[in-house]
Amino acid sequence: MDAPCAVVGPGTVSGDERPAGGHSEPGFETSEFEHEPERREQHEPGASHGSGMRAVIAALGANLGIAATKFAAFLITGSASMLAESVHSVADSGNQALLLLGRSRAQRPETEEHQFGFGSERYFYGFVVAVVLFTVGAAFSVYEGMERILHPEKITSPVVALVVLGIAAVLEGFSFRTAIIESRQAGGAGSIGQRIIRFIRRAKAPEVPAVLLEDSAALIGLTFALLGVVLTWVTRDDRWDGVGSLGIGVLLGCFAVILAIETKSLLIGESASADVERSIVTALEDGPEVERVIHLRTLHLGPETLLVAAKIAVSRTQSAAAVVAGIDTAERRVRAAVPIAELIYLEPDVYQDSRADLTDPAVRAARRFSPRLPSRTAPRLPSRPTPGSVRRDPPPSPPPPPS
Repeated sequence: MDAPCAVVGPGTVSGDERPAGGHSEPGFETSEFEHEPERREQHEPGASHGSGMRAVIAALGANLGIAATKFAAFLITGSASMLAESVHSVADSGNQALLLLGRSRAQRPETEEHQFGFGSERYFYGFVVAVVLFTVGAAFSVYEGMERILHPEKITSPVVALVVLGIAAVLEGFSFRTAIIESRQAGGAGSIGQRIIRFIRRAKAPEVPAVLLEDSAALIGLTFALLGVVLTWVTRDDRWDGVGSLGIGVLLGCFAVILAIETKSLLIGESASADVERSIVTALEDGPEVERVIHLRTLHLGPETLLVAAKIAVSRTQSAAAVVAGIDTAERRVRAAVPIAELIYLEPDVYQDSRADLTDPAVRAARRFSPRLPSRTAPRLPSRPTPGSVRRDPPPSPPPPPS
């Protein structure tokens, strides 16, 4: 959406109001652009596409089947590890339902009270998923494990438990494989584990990272449950079953904390990735209307909605009408390069190098990605000299005596 902009002389911008009736005041030239935001597919490297729905639905179907199978096995065997895994699968199913609810609520149109839309609902429900995973899955498993260690109960039909765990591993592997396929956009070098970690850290959509973490925890948890059942069967010590449940609870707690930390960062507000910011700066400076980008700020209002705010340098000899037309042209270039940039606000100014604040991250971002600067790396701030490290030049030599 183009920002309403009124220009008063070179480099001075008023607010976003126009005089009543839409006519310019004497001495002012105003222009207002009213474009409807276009809903387009996100193309940000390291961020999930809207196609993450497939991973969520696959995980939901797998977890519902797994939960039913595990509960049946618990009723037959009485294993605490099987009960912990059953509750884990129920919690995962609820989490996938929450992620789907968040996607649905995020698609509501903007209102006067929420003028930037509801895209952040997806981040909120992603955080709720972490809370549910910790409270329902981890807390219950730890409690059940401690209870079985203090008051052991005999496992009956351990073979049934082992068969069910094998079936659950196959279903969880199917869900995990789907999530891996959805996350391949992260790319880059390294092992599968390194690429998954990189994807979770950089993704701007919460659904696929949540499914990846849940499925990873589920597969490791199945291993704990398997060890608990086998050790109980071999040693005839029923406390091993409780140890398996305890291990599952600690595992779920750790994964819940990781998911909460990553989702909290999205809730607070993350900027666009470096590649996207580079594309924005390049698009802004790819024309005679903009001399350079002075500073750039970006914010993800949702996985597929990006807010762009930048101060751009224009020629002091341009008229207000020429500046406004140039802003409109620059905005079109940005939208062509970064389709998810639905909200763009550009402020024209006359650049003065002496006023550049190199401690401002927005200024450093603009300098780092500018194709018009000799180096795309923001200049380092001069370090404060430590005692003894100050360079002292030798005193100048005396002039030679006159001949």
